[in-house]
Amino acid sequence: MHDAVAIRFTGEQTSGVGTEFLCDTKVGPFKLVDRMTITEWLPSEAMGVRHTGVVTGEGKFTLRAIDNRTHFAWEERLRFPWWLGGPFGAAVAGPLVLRPLWKRNLRALKRQIED
Repeated sequence: MHDAVAIRFTGEQTSGVGTEFLCDTKVGPFKLVDRMTITEWLPSEAMGVRHTGVVTGEGKFTLRAIDNRTHFAWEERLRFPWWLGGPFGAAVAGPLVLRPLWKRNLRALKRQIED
């Protein structure tokens, strides 16, 4: 993920439900620390995450076998604080900033998998 600058675990646990970490994130000129907790962990199937830092919300990655391929889905619902525009900031940032960033991240993931 190109926006993730560094990840720092906040406890002994580094995998599975309950893992907590801080993710230093940079999107354009904005830098923030995203506090996250893993809420779902099904190896080879799904990983859920709760954002409890500056930006809050929930996200989930899922993998599903289709013939000899794998379908990867990424869903996320984020809430922005008032000083990042609240719901208006989220509505603007979604299509203009976050969607292109996530597409870039997904292309990078695809390149890694295909190599």
